[in-house]
Amino acid sequence: MPAENATPHTQQPSEGTRDAAGPGTVGVIGGGRMGAGIAQVFAAIGAEVVVTESNAEAAAAASERVLTGLRRAQEKGKLDEEPDAVLARIRFVTDVAELPAAADLVVEAVPERLDLKVAVLAAAERVVGEATVLASNTSSLSIGELAASLRVPSRLLGMHFFNPVPASSLVEVVVGPQTAPELDGTVSAWVRALGKTDVVVRDSPGFATSRLGVMLGLEAIRMLEEGVADAQAIDAAMELGYRHPMGPLRSTDLVGLDVRLAIAEYLQRTLGDRFAPPQLLRDKVAAGELGRKTGQGFYPWK
Repeated sequence: MPAENATPHTQQPSEGTRDAAGPGTVGVIGGGRMGAGIAQVFAAIGAEVVVTESNAEAAAAASERVLTGLRRAQEKGKLDEEPDAVLARIRFVTDVAELPAAADLVVEAVPERLDLKVAVLAAAERVVGEATVLASNTSSLSIGELAASLRVPSRLLGMHFFNPVPASSLVEVVVGPQTAPELDGTVSAWVRALGKTDVVVRDSPGFATSRLGVMLGLEAIRMLEEGVADAQAIDAAMELGYRHPMGPLRSTDLVGLDVRLAIAEYLQRTLGDRFAPPQLLRDKVAAGELGRKTGQGFYPWK
């Protein structure tokens, strides 16, 4: 359905509780911040999860990331089990070929590069069974373009999770032009099993969330660049005036300035110059000020 007619479902109360059956076995390609969060939430509802990383060191870091997230969920009273018990349902491997053939779902959560996502999805398809649903965590890339590399393009759709995955209440389900008609219903039920709300949108550059979020973020950066106000004032204006839980500049720091720049460049190419990145954003990325992950963005981060 069109993005402007997106349909949300009722959010469930907490991680680890559900009113619908989730997938029994899940593969996650990429164990970074997003991939680790995706693995955590599926394992927390009882799924057996396999996370693939590029090498043993990255796999160990992914495991530690998940354990940290589980402990944080426990501290907030949002985990039904001990963290170690949930972690025991997650296996970390170093080859996509080790994904379980009987997986119900495989989600790729690698960096936002079309060539990389195409490669890992094609590799996963060679391993898993015909009934496995493939999903991309892309925040802006065309599901149709990603599906074009698959032998069965109808098995792919988008599952756009938000950072941090365990705390976020939304998953944007993106239906591509060749996605099988029944898949969005299946995946929406899995999202609700996670205790999250699904919003189903049609495949379009930036979907609904990135298109709107990036536009707001870019304008906030231009205002900062032009000296309209400082970062704190711009963010406070949106938080207090429009009840946004987080201002656009702090949100950009959380997402990563490099990620926001890449999405803006893609949207500029596909939708026009209204998405042209401000020079300040380019300068900060060139200087390595990428936000929370590097300790400095529009704000300093510990």
